[in-house]
Amino acid sequence: MSAHKVLEKNIGLLMVLTFVVVSIGGLVQIVPLFFQKSTTQPIEGLKPYNALQLTGRDIYIREGCYNCHSQMVRPFRAETERYGHFSVAGEFVYDRPFQWGSKRTGPDLHRVGGRYSDDWHYAHLMDPRSVVPESNMPAYTWLADTPADATDIQSKMRTLNIVGHGYTEEEIASAPAMLQGKTEMDALIAYLQVLGTYGPKAN
Repeated sequence: MSAHKVLEKNIGLLMVLTFVVVSIGGLVQIVPLFFQKSTTQPIEGLKPYNALQLTGRDIYIREGCYNCHSQMVRPFRAETERYGHFSVAGEFVYDRPFQWGSKRTGPDLHRVGGRYSDDWHYAHLMDPRSVVPESNMPAYTWLADTPADATDIQSKMRTLNIVGHGYTEEEIASAPAMLQGKTEMDALIAYLQVLGTYGPKAN
């Protein structure tokens, strides 16, 4: 009996060998990426999110914005003409977790920073159809009335320092003051306004 037939008839052995092959293939593809600077080092000028932007990012995640908006411009002409330069790995070094996504009920947001004014974002979040008539996005009016929460921002920044964000003690000490008097709407807009601003520019 050939080895192939023995393998087909022995389910346990087939499972073990399949696991070994898949594991080796995965390691060959994944491990080298940890040694490539382009995937592990921040691009030039990239900075960790400040206290207000970091809070806005948490609100973005909490409200499920990633369910309809990706943050990954693919290297295809149709995408780069609409959104700008394709995304590169070094732009996401301080994103934990990544917000890449694949669902686009709404447009990709990775290059939205600086594209619109703060007032535009405010109007869009309060009443999306006031600026984009065809939008099916819900309104987020309560964000304008909810104060930004500063209770855990310092511990959050210190925790992120463990994985290499590099916040200074001065930045951590001043974090609550940056959030003082700000709403969740302010924080979310601050986060949106920084997205993609350090990345390569379209030709």
